[in-house]
Amino acid sequence: MKSLTSSVRWVLGGGSGMAATIQTVMTRFLILTTNIATGVITARTLAPVGRGEQAAITLWPQFLAFALTLGLPSALLYNLKRYPEKRSETFAAALLLGTGLGFVATFVGILFIPRWLSQYSPDVIRSAQLFMLMAPLSLLGVVFTAAFEANDDFTTANQVRYLAPFSTLIILLGLVATGMLTPVTAGIAYLLPGLPIALWMIQRLWKQYQPVWQNLMPTYRRLMSYGIRAYGIDLLGTLSGQIDQVLVVGLLEPASMGMYAVALSLSRMIAIFQSSVVTVLFPKAAARPVQEAVALTGQAARISMAFTLLVAIAVMFLGPVLLRILYGFEFLGSIPVFRLLLLEVVVGGTAWVLTQAFMALGQPGIATLLQAIGLGTSVPLMVVLIPRYGLVGAGISLLSASSLRLILALLSFPIVLKVRPPSLLINRNDIRLLQDKLLHQHL
Repeated sequence: MKSLTSSVRWVLGGGSGMAATIQTVMTRFLILTTNIATGVITARTLAPVGRGEQAAITLWPQFLAFALTLGLPSALLYNLKRYPEKRSETFAAALLLGTGLGFVATFVGILFIPRWLSQYSPDVIRSAQLFMLMAPLSLLGVVFTAAFEANDDFTTANQVRYLAPFSTLIILLGLVATGMLTPVTAGIAYLLPGLPIALWMIQRLWKQYQPVWQNLMPTYRRLMSYGIRAYGIDLLGTLSGQIDQVLVVGLLEPASMGMYAVALSLSRMIAIFQSSVVTVLFPKAAARPVQEAVALTGQAARISMAFTLLVAIAVMFLGPVLLRILYGFEFLGSIPVFRLLLLEVVVGGTAWVLTQAFMALGQPGIATLLQAIGLGTSVPLMVVLIPRYGLVGAGISLLSASSLRLILALLSFPIVLKVRPPSLLINRNDIRLLQDKLLHQHL
């Protein structure tokens, strides 16, 4: 019992890289299950039309805010690690830049939403424009999270990530119980929690960083110098996550799109471990010497790839059962693409973990270039292969692009960093590390 209590305290503390990773995995799992619950509530209550209106209302504040970050969250984290003596000035500059960029997103959204949503009712368009006032909070939210992670305060960062969807779930349940759930009130349930959470975050960070407002111009330049080079990652990440669905829906019939959406969402569930590793790895490796950062990245890549691959193999065999139980017999036609997408998660996730070494060593442009090459490869492949091979063509395209990214990431280590690429074969030292961290919790 004492050992169990010690393990729980170790994970909740999140001080070491391993503990922070496990904590982040648990948080992402809770977020995933909570989002499923909120999705079920809105879909069953609002029906397809109402659910579509709610999505149209709530999509834009976060989407446009994330599209206009100019790499600020990554730049803040890197500069706080690289220049700890300038932490007060760095946080102050990031706070002002984030607020300004957030209002730019608000202006862009209010101006262009009527064109994007021309097929929706005037009430939906006006509600979407009004909700754009939340864009600064959406952008500042990711900036504040980066500030917590720079302090190795992953516990608070993970609490913030989960608090928003959990609050949304509670509000939605209340609206259903009172018969007041509409597309607009559902939108409020999704966006309103951002306000008190942002106020709580800024209050804690203000005490930690004690911002200074004088002579910020050099700090602005440092943040923007790194941020602009990292910005492409944010933009390309958004495109890479959605372009396949855009092409499938345009090139195949609706039934195929439905099966692809199911296969895609179900396959991405196993990405939870690698994405959690990335969240922890960048702050841990930032501004370290080259050899240390590469060694840490290689170890994270090997362990996360081995774990994700084992889960992927198990899910491949269980796929027909999962699809039948969760979605019904009519979705069994998605099994071939589902298996390809599982492999793509393993390969693409490993490539993304490896690119964190370049992010941590002040070379975000390499990560951006690799993401661009992957996107530039997958799009023409899908245009050619989807009409010919259907859903399997989409899976082959994504897997091919991710494989190319992984190969190029490994080649970039000797070319850019002048070091040998890390091995991807898990070894005894990796297993010993896992045993040490999981069984003994040596911090």
